[in-house]
Formats: sequence, structure tokens, C-alpha cells
Amino acid sequence: MYKFPKDSQLNDPKFLFGVATASYQIEGATNVDERCPSIWDTFCATPGKVYKQHNGDVACNHYNLYQQDVDLISSLEVDAYRLSIAWPRIIKLDGSVNQKGLDFYDRLISALEEKNIKIMATLYHWDLPQYLEDEGGWLNRETSTKFAEYVEVVSSYFGDRIDFYATLNEPWCSAYHGYRYGIHAPGIVGDKSGFLACHNLLLAHGLAMPILRKNAANSKHGIVLNFTPNYPVDDSAIEAAKFADDEHSHWFIKPIMEGKYPESVFQYFIDVMPTIEDDDMAIISEEIDFLGVNFYSRSMVESSRQGKVSDTILKKLERAEARIQEFNDVSVEDTKAEQLQKLMNQKNSHYMSVDLEEVERTHIGWEVHPDALLKLLTDLHETYNLPPIYITENGAAVDDHLIDGVVDDEQRYRYYQNHLSMVDQAINKGVDIRGYFAWSLMDNFEWAEGYKMRFGIVYVDYETQKRTLKRSAIKFQEFLKARKQGLLA
Repeated sequence: MYKFPKDSQLNDPKFLFGVATASYQIEGATNVDERCPSIWDTFCATPGKVYKQHNGDVACNHYNLYQQDVDLISSLEVDAYRLSIAWPRIIKLDGSVNQKGLDFYDRLISALEEKNIKIMATLYHWDLPQYLEDEGGWLNRETSTKFAEYVEVVSSYFGDRIDFYATLNEPWCSAYHGYRYGIHAPGIVGDKSGFLACHNLLLAHGLAMPILRKNAANSKHGIVLNFTPNYPVDDSAIEAAKFADDEHSHWFIKPIMEGKYPESVFQYFIDVMPTIEDDDMAIISEEIDFLGVNFYSRSMVESSRQGKVSDTILKKLERAEARIQEFNDVSVEDTKAEQLQKLMNQKNSHYMSVDLEEVERTHIGWEVHPDALLKLLTDLHETYNLPPIYITENGAAVDDHLIDGVVDDEQRYRYYQNHLSMVDQAINKGVDIRGYFAWSLMDNFEWAEGYKMRFGIVYVDYETQKRTLKRSAIKFQEFLKARKQGLLA
């Protein structure tokens, strides 16, 4: 089992342990009970966008197997489950409420309540209704208002039954992957579209906060941000790394915590900045009760040439159908993560992302560097006046194989042990961390990577839908059972 110092707060039952998933990645049932198509249904159906054109039509069939999955979650002895609610299941094309969608989440929440499992619900985990994308999606300011209306429906229906509401999951991914680099749905490319989507997403978050407080006064409300801290390869890249952090991390947290965007990035991209209306930053910086932190790896950067990216590259990037194959050094054999890094390198002028040699990497190609989590948490603590933090995603993609009923995911459980130890150290340094959610409960549809990458602590046989606990899950189970029995104090 996972082990920590005897006086570690992780050994205290007050520290929340959970597992996390997302609606489109596990639910399946995309064409039942009046669910509307999402941008991911469209994206998956577009050749060349997703590995082997995989999709979420079936995924883990959680929509039909939710009771079995709740029993599975309970068997892990975790305290909480982080799920997401699918907007396309809740609001129909004509704006009316789909009661069948609410009924599904009512059944799921009731099953979790029966097991005394706390619930953290993410209200937007990337599955925008396609009918809203047809009107401009997150490039249309009106989508922020539509989100607030959707939040009103969900939070007035479930109220305090949901313990934690997270407005958005990783707006960096929604804005930059979806509307800047074109790696994710809806596959739009361009700096202007990326920054506009970002602002409208953060505005949606801010508009939702007072609604959540009104309808679920006893719940906690916040947002989930992803962080991939940038490290300089040498002293010449220190400023480059700082700019990269401003662009990819502080661009999202600073407006929430301080009501302003980082000046360095704002000025550098001044010609593509969105229109910011008078009250926008006050709305975005509405006080939050918690900050969800998603962390997987770090990024190494070096200085690059100065000046704007060339018009030639911009025009190529705008050709969405050719966004990957346009460039001779991007092959179809690359993972989407590798493609993203190359596209970012071709767009950025302050810095270039580089790969270190002879470092441990996960199956998706991300470096394993637990110390970066500790530094991230302490840096955020020193930079901002933060609310309590929950680690809402942390985990590893491993090339898992089921052999004689066993999945020995040694790299994953070592990853968890080492990163949890960093959480423990961060707490000892004064960072207020209240909980940790492993990503993910089970293998699932990994977005542009399709089903190629497995992040789960539970193995899913997609043909039979049989679930098998991996060794990393068993270690969580053993640790949490011992904690509940008072054997760790």
C-alpha cells in the first residue's frame, strides 16, 4: 500500500481521497434519452482528428453500468468521486430542459449517496453542445450566458446534494487545444480565437459563481485549472520559462485570483486580444471556495528567436484540415501530445519546448518529475492568496496489459507514491491542500488519443466492459482501508 510518515495529514481521514472521470470519456450512450450531439461527437467523426477515429459512442458504457461502477468506487474505500455533468444531456436545442438527462445524474448521485461517497461535479468538461458551436461556441460571448443558464438548471435541481461544484475543467485545454492549436474539438486554429475562447470561458465561470452560491449555499464552489510548469534548460532560458508560465498558467489563474491578465502576455499578443468589457474582470474574479489543481508533468523550454511568428506559418495553421500534415516534421505516427508540442514550437517566438534525454516518461510521452508538483504548489501558495486546494487530477498513462487476471502497473503506483509524497511535503510547507483525486478511476476515451492511452487505476476490457483492479488501485484500497481502521495514526 502507499505509505507516508506517521504524522502525515494524508493518513488523517479528514484528508479527502477520491477518483475522477468525465462524462464523454466514460458514459457512452451518446444517442439515447434525447442527448444532443456535442463538439466531440463532431470532432471524432472528422477523419484525421482522433486516433483511429475512435469515439465516445460506447466508451465504458457507464450510462448503463453506473451502479456497477459506484459499487466499484465504494470497494476502493475512497471518500469522494469527481464526475462531470454533460451539458448536451441537460439542455435541448430549443433551450428546454431534458428531464431524462437530469434523471440519469439523479440516479447516479443517489447511488453515491447510498455509499456515503462525497460528490464533486464538474459542470463543463469540454463537451459543448454542437448547436452552440454552430453559433460560434466559445468564440461567441453569448455562450457564457448560455452556460450560466445551464448552471442554473443543474444547481437548482441538485442543490446541496452535490458537495463540490467545479464550473470548468481545464479552460486552458478548452481554449488552447480547441480554439488555438486545433488539437481538440472543435479544431480551430489561431491565437486570436484561442485568447477569445479563454476570456469567454473565464467569463462563464464568473457568471456561474453567484448562481451556485444561491442554489447550493452549503456546497463548495470553485474551478479546476491544469498546470504544466515550465523549467529553463539553462540560465539563458529563465525569462523564456517565465513567459511560458505567464502564457499557459498565470493567464488562467491570475484573472480569477487578481482580476487581471499577465501584462507580459497581454502586451506581446496585444493585436489579438479580445474585447474586455468594463465589468468582465470583476465577474471573473468572483471569490472561489476552492481551487482544483490538475498536474501531470513539467515542460522544459529554451529561448527562441524574438519577433512575431511569420504570416506563412499562421496561414498554414489556419488551414484546419491540414493542421498536422502541413508540416514536414509532423508525422502521423506522432502522438497528439507530440504533435501539440511541435505545433506550439512553430507558433511561439519567445521559447521552444524541448525534450530531455534519459528521463523517465509515461506511455503518452510526458516526463515523470514529481518535484515539479511540490514546486508548483509552493509557488502558487507564495504568489496568490489561495483558497483551499484540491488536487483534482494526477496520474499516469501506462502501457498496461491484463495477464492472467492481473495488471501490474508498476510505473503508475510508483508515480502515485512519489507524487503523493510531494503533496505531503507541500502541506508541511504550509500549503492548504484538503484532498486528492486520482486520474482516473478507469481506462477511458482519452480525447484525441482515443483508446490508445490508459490512465485508469482500473483496467477496462472495451470488448466485454469487464473492470479489473490494477495494482495501483489495490494499493489505494489497502491504504484507505487501513486509514479507516485507524491503523496509520
